[in-house]
Amino acid sequence: MWIEIIKLAVLFVLIFVIMRLLGKSLLSQWTPYDLITLFFLSYVGLSVIEIKDFSHGIISILVIGLLYSLIARLSLVQPLSQFIIGEPTILVKHGKLIVKNLKKSRYSLAELLSSIRSAGYPDIKEIEYVLLEPNGKLSVIPKPEVTPVTLQNLNITPDYKGLPIAVIVEGRVQHKNLKLINKDGDWLKNELHAKGYEKTEDIYYAVVREKELELMIQTLK
Repeated sequence: MWIEIIKLAVLFVLIFVIMRLLGKSLLSQWTPYDLITLFFLSYVGLSVIEIKDFSHGIISILVIGLLYSLIARLSLVQPLSQFIIGEPTILVKHGKLIVKNLKKSRYSLAELLSSIRSAGYPDIKEIEYVLLEPNGKLSVIPKPEVTPVTLQNLNITPDYKGLPIAVIVEGRVQHKNLKLINKDGDWLKNELHAKGYEKTEDIYYAVVREKELELMIQTLK
């Protein structure tokens, strides 16, 4: 029994390390070779428990990780990129459906219209392009006349207040984040005291902008 538990623990740690080494794209961008890699990792992982020679299973997982890394590198080479990753498919062009590409991609019209509405455009005539990306996500590009106005369009320069930095999370002081704004625990205590708070344990979330250094607090109540 203990041998099986140790096997599971080693297997869990190994797959976790492999997935960390493979990068975030394996978790966020589902390309064909991402799915194949996850499938084989799952299959080999389950099979290892039944394999008498545990080392064979470990080697198999390492080989899968190496193959994934190799394919990921090859996908950076321009001639191979289109084959390995794929290319975007145009589903809408100048406000008109490309029915042929919809059928080819096996993408339903109802799903397409729903995605366009979710992007904030109820009328398909407002859309310049809709692209089905290789990772399965939709890119909705509106026509210029319905594109939301930005401050840049109005020649307005906004005041940059800085990135929000969490300094307390669930009652715990985030010392590393305090260093990012060149502050320490004493500064935080003084700021909390000025706002009427004595214990950090009573604070669920506290954030400060790196430019303004104004503390915003959310308590447990």
